[in-house]
Amino acid sequence: MHIVKTERFKGAGLTALAGAIALTLSACSSGPQGDGANGGSTTGDSAASGSDAGGTINGSGASSQANAQQAWRDNFSSVESAITVNYEATGSGTGREQFLGGQVQFAASDAALSADELEKAQNVCGEVVELPVYISPIAVAYNLPGVDELNLSADSVAGIFAGDITNWSDPAIAADNPDADLPDLDIIPVNRADKSGTTENFTAYLAEAAPDVWTEEPGEVWPSTGTQSAEKTSGVVQLAQSVEGSVTYADASQIGDLKHANIEVGGDFLEYSPEAAAAIVDNSAPAEDATDTIISFDLVRDGSVEDAYPIVMVSYLIGCQTYDDPAVAENVKAYFTYVASAEGQEVATKAGGGNAPISDELRDEVQAAIDTIE
Repeated sequence: MHIVKTERFKGAGLTALAGAIALTLSACSSGPQGDGANGGSTTGDSAASGSDAGGTINGSGASSQANAQQAWRDNFSSVESAITVNYEATGSGTGREQFLGGQVQFAASDAALSADELEKAQNVCGEVVELPVYISPIAVAYNLPGVDELNLSADSVAGIFAGDITNWSDPAIAADNPDADLPDLDIIPVNRADKSGTTENFTAYLAEAAPDVWTEEPGEVWPSTGTQSAEKTSGVVQLAQSVEGSVTYADASQIGDLKHANIEVGGDFLEYSPEAAAAIVDNSAPAEDATDTIISFDLVRDGSVEDAYPIVMVSYLIGCQTYDDPAVAENVKAYFTYVASAEGQEVATKAGGGNAPISDELRDEVQAAIDTIE
């Protein structure tokens, strides 16, 4: 059972949305509003679920959730036809900034809000909900013709991305792949150029599983320069697909035709799977500052959990507990409820092809938090 602490101070707010979602929005308890007169939502006919919701809400954030968000929105429209949900996959960091800046009603992020962000949110949104609705393995994906299966230890993964292991025929890699015909080919690591929750989760794994090799602190910004890099999940995947010898890290559901490495867990090499990713969450404690509405985890990433794939991200939906406009609150609550539902989780899993649905027990906790939105 997930026991959630209640001593954390809460908050979360909003930031600035550019590009495809050019919308005029106000803030949430002072917080974000939807379309309509005076920033409020335009109320339409009652939706299929029988609620009085209607209008438009806008979100921004994690590119890892792009496929899931598209599937959620497409299917949600059949449940709540009067509500339009817009989502722009700007990246986790940008999404949180836009949410905290007051231009969107919700954000999606592969990293939980920091203490500083929660403090900022108090002035914009008051209390927040932070909901783990998308669990996915992060694949170490590579472009190496002729090598269909590759085993990598944590030290090898860390050495590659730290720039210490530079050739695919390196003895450290060869030792774990005695049957592979490893080429004498330069390794080209590809990292995210933008502020990324995927980067934060991946570097957290490196720091915990291979601390003697990876000495950088976990963070959303890649810590070194002079590397091959690209914007967003789609960017790193496309770059890796075009460069022979490359290796990158990305949401497993979006790596396309790239191959993925098996990662060492307890002396064995484990292929990622939704079940193996979910096992990490099931065996991890709540984060130090978790509450009943901020449901975050201190993930065990060191490879100590048997049969659990250790490079995992838990991606969150973030919203306000209180919105000035009742229609906005109703719309956000309706959309979040659908996302967290068994149907919503199944829809996302089919769309992503690699992510895991949240457990029934965790769904109950998430829904209880959603029910506080007003």
